Formats: sequence, C-alpha cells, structure tokens
Amino acid sequence: MVKSGNSASTKRFGLVQAQAMDIPGLLHATLAGALPLALAAFVGLAALTSAGATERPGDGKGQSASNRPATQKLQAVAGAVAQPAATEAGPDDPLHIVISLQAQSMTVYRGLEVVGQSPISSGKTGHSTPTGVYSILEKRRKHFSNIYDNAPMPYMQRLTWSGIALHQGKLPGYPASHGCVRMPMDFAQSLFGMTGRGAHVVITDAPVEPVSVRHAALPQPYEAGTAVASLDLQVVASDSGLRGSIVTGSIEPAKVPANQSLSEKPLRMIITPKAAGNDVHRAQTLLNKLGFDAGFEDGVMGKRTREAIRLFQEGADLPVTGNMTTGLLRALYRETGEDETLTAVLRIRRDFKDIYEAPVALKDPHLPLGTMIFTALGFEKGDSDVTWVAVNAETRAGLSPEAVLDRVSLPKSVARDIGLMLTPGSSLIVTDRSFARNTGLGTDFVVTTR
Repeated sequence: MVKSGNSASTKRFGLVQAQAMDIPGLLHATLAGALPLALAAFVGLAALTSAGATERPGDGKGQSASNRPATQKLQAVAGAVAQPAATEAGPDDPLHIVISLQAQSMTVYRGLEVVGQSPISSGKTGHSTPTGVYSILEKRRKHFSNIYDNAPMPYMQRLTWSGIALHQGKLPGYPASHGCVRMPMDFAQSLFGMTGRGAHVVITDAPVEPVSVRHAALPQPYEAGTAVASLDLQVVASDSGLRGSIVTGSIEPAKVPANQSLSEKPLRMIITPKAAGNDVHRAQTLLNKLGFDAGFEDGVMGKRTREAIRLFQEGADLPVTGNMTTGLLRALYRETGEDETLTAVLRIRRDFKDIYEAPVALKDPHLPLGTMIFTALGFEKGDSDVTWVAVNAETRAGLSPEAVLDRVSLPKSVARDIGLMLTPGSSLIVTDRSFARNTGLGTDFVVTTR
C-alpha cells in the first residue's frame, strides 16, 4: 500500500499550526518583537489554507480536502499510480469501478476523478471473467466459496448470484482465478469500506475511461407543479406523446410509483430494442389489444390471426384479404393510439425491484447499439440540469456515447416521470444485449457482453 500525504507538507503544516497555537501568548507579551511574530504566524496559516492544502491539523495523515477518509485510503497498489482527474469529485458523485481484463487492472472513479488503481487477477483460461455491466449485490468481510473447496474470499463483493465476485486473493501477475476478480489485501479492504450495494462495476477487455456527456436524450431533474405535470388524466390519455406505463408495458396514463419520487435510492434504467418480432407479431399484439382474437402472439400467420385481420379490415374500410401489409400495420397503430416509432422499451429498477416500464423511441432499432452506461453526477434539490458520465462497456466502431444517444428519444411524459424520481447516481444502460440471464430477484440490470 502506498501511503498518502506529503511528509514535507505535513511538517510545514505542523509548524504553522504550532505557531498559530502560540498566538494568544504572543499577543500578551510585552517584548517589542512579539506582535510582528504573531502576525507572521497568522499570515502563514492563512496563505497555506487559501492555497488549497490537502492536509488538516490533528490527523497527521493528510486527510482529503473532500473529507472522505475512505477515499484517502484507496491508493495505488504495486506500482499502479492513480492519475489526477480533470475535475474534483463532488460529495454526491457516484462511485463506479472499471476493470480491464487485458491490462489486468482496476480503476475506481468518483464521478470523473480517479480515486484508486490496482492490479488484479481475473479468470484463467476455461474460467474467463465475463465482461459487462454489473452491480454489487452483496458484501461480506469473511466469505468462503461454496463452489471451490470452501476457498477463502476475504472482503467479498458479489457481482452475480452465479459466483462472480470481487475479493482479496493472490496476484501472480496473470489471470489465475476461477472467474472472480482478485485484489491485493489492502486495496480490497479499502474498497470494501467505500462501496455500497448497487455500486456499478464495468468489466471490459481493453481499458476504457468515463467521459462527461450532456445530451437531450438523457433525463434531467423535474420539479412537480408545471403545466405538464398538472394535465388532466383524460388529456394525457388522449395524447400518445403523453403516455407511459407502470410495469405492465401497456400504454396507460403515466404516473410515478407511490413514494418513489421521495426515495433517495438511485434509479437503475435500461433501454433495449423491443423483442425481435416481425410485423406479424406486432399485428397480433395490436389486434389482441383492440379485442380481435389473433391467438398467441408468436409471429406466425395462422388461421386465427388471418381471421382477426379480416375482421379488422372490414371495420377499417381496408381491402379484406386477411394478409399482412404495411397499410394494415399503420392502421392498427393509428386505431390503438400507439406510436409506431416507439421501437424500444425503458425499464426501471430501484433497490433491486421493478418500478416502471414504458415504450420509448429508438431510431434504426435493427442497427447495433453496443452497451453504453450513463450515470448522473451529483445535483441538489431544485436543480433542473445534471451532467452525466458515460462508460463504453462494449467498444464498437462508430458507437460513441453521442452517437448512441442521437438514436434515443423519450416521450415527454416518460421524461417527466423519470425526472420526478431522479436522484444522484442514477444510471441508464442503452444496449442491444439481453439482460435476462443474470437479472432477477435481488439484482439490478445485469448485461453480459461476453
């Protein structure tokens, strides 16, 4: 463990502190030189404080100016030097961990600021550590593997219920674990003291760094009381642009789940293209919603689906053919009031529970999206604007954070609902990967990319 603080600076600070403590005595002295000496001590202390000294009197360890002792402990290990950030982290900025398997390294960020780096040892051949976006699900100071001969896993932080975790372990200088990410003891202990359940961990092949991003597609804090928020429900229901849904996925008047707008827990959001269905599948869904019995929504043009199409065509003054056409699909969208551009689904969890679901617009849903995670930095109540941090969890050519967000659009009611619930540290994953495999009871959205 590399010790923090600068010994010369600390000694200098201690000297000024000692001089400052003698000021009362100096003021009462009768010697002619007492007053100048006291004034010099006062000026020296003020100059050091205004220069942004990072040490504080009394601890002797160079405590961080941001007053986060845990951050101070998390230092570079085994020669990996932490790099200074372009901006100082705010007290409400989220903590997230970025791991590179190629570099066998872990970097811990608070917002955009690097607060610690360490070498790691990931899964060996045959037990490769999966890449993707994870959250810390469980923490135990003392833990033993229930898979590999009761092997000790001190300072365990679980990423999946199938056995992937961060923990202290041996670092031979190459991938050697059974899939977990090993860390040195001091680093594992310090990291354990900083993180909480739900903190994001991004595992990639090549090293990646978070970048600041602002974009119209990213949710912003919203205060109730505007004209939109006070719209009558009938008005909202009659406008397809003002409809969202809760959990069911149907297009209903949007409303914030009870008590969610008052919660301090961060949102965990994910946008994915709608299930890869064909036009027949969409037609079946819309026909069933209108009360026509199109049978199972399986994308297969069967007898019941054809009959339902004929019945709809008769009432819509369309040629009665029983066949699937572009005109039929448009008429179905128009009749149901749904927006045919809403080609993706937004899902939200909070505290590992589903709380919200709504359709959103995704341009060119058939084109690759990769996996991008956006995290909101700190903001105060009443703020209407927040900066987000993006981490590219799956590097693909031409897929920058801005390029991905250019394809996303939230209906006004959905953006409003999210804004009412938004808290610092909330995150949004945009991906064309499935999240179903490792997402379940007691997890956030887990996206594996390999």
